[in-house]
Amino acid sequence: MTPDEEARHRAKMIKRKEVQDREVASKTVEKGLLIVHTGPGKGKSTAAFGLMLRALGRGFRVGVVQFIKGAWETGERLALERFSDQVEWHTMGEGFTWETQDRSRDVAAAERAWEKAKELMAREDIRLLVLDELNIALRYEYLDLAAVVETLRRRRPDLHVVVTGRNAKPELIEAADLVTEMTLVKHHFAAGVKAQEGVEF
Repeated sequence: MTPDEEARHRAKMIKRKEVQDREVASKTVEKGLLIVHTGPGKGKSTAAFGLMLRALGRGFRVGVVQFIKGAWETGERLALERFSDQVEWHTMGEGFTWETQDRSRDVAAAERAWEKAKELMAREDIRLLVLDELNIALRYEYLDLAAVVETLRRRRPDLHVVVTGRNAKPELIEAADLVTEMTLVKHHFAAGVKAQEGVEF
């Protein structure tokens, strides 16, 4: 860069920093967040577990309730077992709906998972709770949507809750503080690539 270009760039970045600093200084609220990861793209649970890793690094105690996945041996669960003094993990589902083929069993499993979720929400030592694939249970009406949303709204003020799964209900989206929709652009399954250890599980 020429000296003039360097000077223009520096002046631009000084102004940008001033704007950014004012924006950051204006944010003063600290609260537990209701975070929703939804959409047809891959990465919803992955993002939630990434956030868990960040929380663990800060010394938080965290919880996971899996609503749909059955007794898969997943890489994230194996990794997080190393933090057993900070993590409570509850796999409550019996597998995907097309595997169980039994709605009453699926409803009963979802109800048990929701009771566990409420139990963990009530505990003051849990700082972050991941409700993995709760959106699926709500989509298939395994749980009462209004009751779930109301309970999430009334959670204690310092608790962060992350809800994952496709097809998040509008009522949950409205209640959330942060919603991210994963967009499917390209997926290797379409090219015949199977689910692989370390990527999908």
